[in-house]
Amino acid sequence: MRLRRVAPALVGGFIVVWGTVAPGAQTNDPIRIRIGTVVPKNSAWHDTLEYFRQEWLRTLGPGFDIRLISGGQLGDEDAMLLKVRTGQIEAVGLSSIGLSRIDRSVSCLQIPLMFDSWEELDRVRDRLAPQIERRIEVRGYKVLNWVDGGWVYAFSKQPAATPSELRKLKLFTSAGDAETERLYKGFGFNVVPLPITDALTSLQTGAIEAIPTVPLFAQIQGLYKRAPHMTDVRWTPLIGGTVIDVKVWERIPAEKRPALIDAAHKAGDKLRANIRRLDPVSIQEMQKRGLNVVTLDVAARASWQRQAEQAWPRLRGEYCPADLFDAVRALREELRGQRTAPARPTGR
Repeated sequence: MRLRRVAPALVGGFIVVWGTVAPGAQTNDPIRIRIGTVVPKNSAWHDTLEYFRQEWLRTLGPGFDIRLISGGQLGDEDAMLLKVRTGQIEAVGLSSIGLSRIDRSVSCLQIPLMFDSWEELDRVRDRLAPQIERRIEVRGYKVLNWVDGGWVYAFSKQPAATPSELRKLKLFTSAGDAETERLYKGFGFNVVPLPITDALTSLQTGAIEAIPTVPLFAQIQGLYKRAPHMTDVRWTPLIGGTVIDVKVWERIPAEKRPALIDAAHKAGDKLRANIRRLDPVSIQEMQKRGLNVVTLDVAARASWQRQAEQAWPRLRGEYCPADLFDAVRALREELRGQRTAPARPTGR
């Protein structure tokens, strides 16, 4: 069987977009699936994709050749998506940017300063996942799992304790990600769209002066050495997932699919646990090497929250579907209400 070219799927955390098999093609050659990703080799994200790859190979048996090409060797996400469209690779691991391009419903899990804990994210995502997955499947992709990348913080060349201080700096956004670019512009930030593979060089040359990213990536890529100040504001959790083309999924023998889903879920669960453990550890390790965590007083923290919430009405319906925005907010408030509700007295 041979692969034909397919339109790419786009994601957040990590996504796999699989090439499809040409109908009627008959050959003894293995089905080759090359997976491109910008995540660094030997990182937690790469290890998850490798675990996933090996488990699928074990389950599927002979006839599949699945390979990882990591570290941005194939270029940034846009470049890899082009390679998928032109048949140069069959799969690509992407950030949450990609998932929202499949369907904007995913962006509702990335509203700035909507969540303040993993507990809130998990509650909302678990409740809304079936609805989001149906929307994605309508567009031709089956969601296999959900993953995390960590909390997004702003790393900058100069300390930025307030939104107004960060607005003075040239802020990185991913090139080709129009939704996030509009999001940051809506907050009044001075955005500079660039490929993620150019981030470190751009910090060195001064083309950018700040970058929103997760601690583990900042540590592995050495971004904190050029942007040594981290504003202590959890901007948003970076979420992601793994999807497969529905047509490809339906060609896989039905009896093998439960084991594949189980392997995908285990990989996602393993990554979430690792990231949540490594997030604070990465910050501590960078602090030992010179990172300055810009702590906020009560007034500064309130300013960040207030300005974020003032922007929410613009995001509702434009950045993500209004009905899902409302559902996210309602579920978050429901959980916060449960936290603060007084305990009921027990009786006999």
